[in-house]
Amino acid sequence: MAMQPRILTAALVFIGSYLPLSLILLAQNYDYASASRSFCWPWGTAGCEVPLKNPVFAITTFALCIVCFVATLITLTFSKPKHEIVICEAKYVPADLMNYTLPYVVAFMSIDYQDMEKFSGLVIFLAWMFWITYKSGQIALNPVLIVFGWRLYEIKYQFTGDTKDLTARGLALAPLTAGDRVTQSAIQYILIIKNDRTPEI
Repeated sequence: MAMQPRILTAALVFIGSYLPLSLILLAQNYDYASASRSFCWPWGTAGCEVPLKNPVFAITTFALCIVCFVATLITLTFSKPKHEIVICEAKYVPADLMNYTLPYVVAFMSIDYQDMEKFSGLVIFLAWMFWITYKSGQIALNPVLIVFGWRLYEIKYQFTGDTKDLTARGLALAPLTAGDRVTQSAIQYILIIKNDRTPEI
């Protein structure tokens, strides 16, 4: 049975998936007028300000996304497989991990932390995306995982000792081929697959 993550854990995974978006918004928030001033340190002292238009929002959001994404990587890497399965077919489907990229496009539509009306709209949009993604069982899908070697597959598999074919989508750190005997755990409807070729962390 697929594991249904608690709502807070699911939110952590979801927030981590938007690390690139937080970096985009951080760059948009940079005060380029400060580039003409001489460098000073420490920030926050008299006459020495952080070169961001809204540093609290920008830095906090970016730091939160980093923490959540690192926690996601740790969760996936050290998840304990519960069942052994045999891969019958495996199809690599990288495009499905790109479903999260729509908000990145939104980020370029003049949205920044200074424009609170548009920014609050983005927050509401992301909240709806989180709820839809969570309820659809796809919370583990995260395009940033591609950078760290994770690959998404559509697989047909059998449990060891069974002849019934099952289908699912799975995340794996190593390539999957027909005949592989692997172990898996599940987050909602996504299998987290470990095999002998999975790199040691």
